[in-house]
Amino acid sequence: MERARLESARPLARRPLVTLLTAAALAASGLTALTSAARAADADLARNGGFESALDGWTCTAGTTVTSPVHSGATALKATPAGADNARCAQTVSVKPDSQYTLSGYVQGTYVYLGASGTGTTDVSTWAQSTPDWQQLTTTFRTGPSTTKVTIYTHGWYGTGAYHADDISLIGPGGETGQPPAAPGGLKTGSVTSSAVALSWSPVPGATGYAVYRDGTRVSTVTGTSTTVSGLTPSTAYSFQVTAVNDAGESARSATVTATTAQRPDDGGGSSGLPAHALVGYLHASFANGSGYTRMADVPDSWDVIDLAFGEPTSVTSGDIRFERCPVAECPNVESDAEFKAAIKAKQAAGKKVLISIGGQNGQVQLTGTAARDKFVSSVSAIIDEYGLDGLDIDFEGHSLSLNADDTDFKNPKTPVIVNLISAVKTLKAKYGDDFVLTMAPETFFVQLGYQYYGTGKWGGQDPRAGAYLPVIHALRDDLTLLHVQDYNSGSIMGLDNQYHSMGGADFHIAMTDMLLTGFPVAGDANNVFPPLRPDQVAIGMPASTQAGNGHVSSAEVNKALNCLTKKTDCGSYATHGTWPDLRGLMTWSINWDRYSNWEFQKNFDAYFG
Repeated sequence: MERARLESARPLARRPLVTLLTAAALAASGLTALTSAARAADADLARNGGFESALDGWTCTAGTTVTSPVHSGATALKATPAGADNARCAQTVSVKPDSQYTLSGYVQGTYVYLGASGTGTTDVSTWAQSTPDWQQLTTTFRTGPSTTKVTIYTHGWYGTGAYHADDISLIGPGGETGQPPAAPGGLKTGSVTSSAVALSWSPVPGATGYAVYRDGTRVSTVTGTSTTVSGLTPSTAYSFQVTAVNDAGESARSATVTATTAQRPDDGGGSSGLPAHALVGYLHASFANGSGYTRMADVPDSWDVIDLAFGEPTSVTSGDIRFERCPVAECPNVESDAEFKAAIKAKQAAGKKVLISIGGQNGQVQLTGTAARDKFVSSVSAIIDEYGLDGLDIDFEGHSLSLNADDTDFKNPKTPVIVNLISAVKTLKAKYGDDFVLTMAPETFFVQLGYQYYGTGKWGGQDPRAGAYLPVIHALRDDLTLLHVQDYNSGSIMGLDNQYHSMGGADFHIAMTDMLLTGFPVAGDANNVFPPLRPDQVAIGMPASTQAGNGHVSSAEVNKALNCLTKKTDCGSYATHGTWPDLRGLMTWSINWDRYSNWEFQKNFDAYFG
């Protein structure tokens, strides 16, 4: 913090001297004020300085707009520094060489900075140490003899909490901005799925990027001439337009194209075969612990998806997955293989799904090469075929998934363990067809933490596992039956309200699930949004009892979370971004622990959805 104080103090110390010298120079030349012509040439060059058009014009690492507090108008910027990110928001402005400018803005918070870089002379900044109320910051600079662009910015300081900014202005003569580009032509649709539409268009000379509009609302900005708009609702008609942008502004919108998304694969009781609200649980099939062994035939009919825990690799990087049933010495009441398989068939005849879950706490899986990928496919297929299973649950934990330093875009992953896992699962899906059930049970660290951090980060030093499940979920979202993130054994996670949420009550489940159903900018990048999943693809993961894991909540808190997400009642302090009556249901670790606790979790589920 001391380094920041010294750096920011230098321009503050110089400003009085600059002001005196400027005044002296004006007096010596007989000029006591700017001419009317000079005043007329000055303008406010900051785009959307009041943040009334969301973050349009600004590039922010971790920012959003809020309606309170504001200095003026309807909205202001709120940005939250965290970790190695100071929550910088910046924009580049066209200026004239060798000209004088005044940068000002109103801020609120602790250690809030306002500055300009790339001036061609001396870059400047000013800051406020602690401002519980709105305070104006002002600084001045002169551009260099060949400077035509300057970046203005605001940011906070690491770990000191959220700051607010509003009414940022840059007063001075405008630069040569040229003309906005022409409207794009040739807009057309490509592949259309139940949740996504591919778009492409012709390039526009002079454009530096393109803005994509869905039903009149801007949804993304891209640099190329194609994109895929995701997170759409099945069997729904959408309209699309694009514009071309450059430093001078945005073009008129293109002609409109329309597309209707495909019917959801499980519409009308199709491929997934799950009830509207499902109960998912893990069955300790390969080991015993304090909860004891539960035979497959003894699992009550309330459980709609039964995950066999666990298939594990012969070594971390082999890709060779083995499923060994619990030995008699460890599980005296274990059934025979024949009885186990017969019980699976009986469950399936009753409409239940039985899956092999790969990974778990001890089963680290890293598909580092194509040989491991192919072995994963063949060995998992062998398990599915031997026991007649319905599909696969991916429960990769620990160090199974992490991102290489140059892997920064969840939509286009490069890391071999990520790419090979996606390829392997797609191969299994293609082999078994539409009836193949695919579920995932990541920890919050690998999913919701991606709102703040993704991989090693722009400057390195972050945990490469942060958000590492996002590319897997995104690439497989059209094949995914259920995502049930483990809302337990988790540290505090920041929600879409930019507040940290901790385990122990309904609030944590509400905030974490809202992120999945609303979508969120990855690592705070508003131009890189993880699209929402369908509510029928999402279940909430909870421990069945206090013995099952940290983060257990009472049945009353479970019901509050369900009420808030499906009915928008009992929401407490967290305001959701929607209401999702089609939320699929609940997942728990585990069936065995629930039996140990007299089936409390299952009974509450039955009572709530019964």
